[in-house]
Amino acid sequence: MPIYNGILQKIDEAEMRRYGGIKKLEDGSLDWHVNEASKEVLLLAAPRGCYERYEYDNTTHTVLAPTPLVLEGKSIQKHLKDAVAVYIMAVTVGGDVEARSKDLFDEGNYTVGVLVDAGATTAVEQVADQLDGFLQGKARKEGYKTTWRFSPGYGDWPLDAQRAILELSGAKNIGVKTTSSLMLNPQKSVTAIIGIVPKEAVLDNRKGCQVCTQKNCPSRNIVQK
Repeated sequence: MPIYNGILQKIDEAEMRRYGGIKKLEDGSLDWHVNEASKEVLLLAAPRGCYERYEYDNTTHTVLAPTPLVLEGKSIQKHLKDAVAVYIMAVTVGGDVEARSKDLFDEGNYTVGVLVDAGATTAVEQVADQLDGFLQGKARKEGYKTTWRFSPGYGDWPLDAQRAILELSGAKNIGVKTTSSLMLNPQKSVTAIIGIVPKEAVLDNRKGCQVCTQKNCPSRNIVQK
C-alpha cells in the first residue's frame, strides 16, 4: 500500500477554536494560548497516510479486495451508488500530540490542553484533506472524479467496518490500529472510503454532519456552534 507523507506548515486556528469550542474574543485574550497550542501541534505531529485502490461492485455493494468487503448500511451504499472503484485511506498525526495534551491537563494547564487536543484534530483533518486532494488528482488522470470521503460510523454505516477498512488501507504501515471498542489508536487518526465515479455522475455535495443521521453526536454540536 502506498504511503503518503503529509506536510503541516500551519494549523488552521479558526478550526482549532471550533473543535475546542472556544470563540475568538474581542480583547484577544486567548490569542496567545491558541498560538502556543498551534506551535505544540506543529512540533509534535507526525503526519502520515496510506491508501489503496480497489474495484467496486455497486450492485452488490462489494469492495473487490482479495478478501471482499460487503458494505452494510443504506448511507454508504447510496454514497457509492455510481462508483466503479474506491480508494480506502487512513491518516494519522501520531500519538505524541495527544500525549502532550494529556500532560497539559495533568499539569492543570487546561486551556492549552484543550487547544492542543483541538489542534491535533484540526491537523489530522488537514492531512486527510491533503491525501483526499492527491487521490482526486489521481482519479482525474484516469478520467474519473471522486466522492467526498466517508468514514465508518457515518450515517448507518456500522463502526465495526473499521477493522476491515484499516486492513484494506494498509494502516498498520503508519502505525494505526483499533482498540477492542473500535476506537482508532492513535486517536488522532482518520479512516475513510472515497468513491471513484464517472465524470458525468451527479454528486451530492453535502458532507459529514449534513448527511449523518446521528442527531445527538457531540461532533455535530461542535459543528453547529
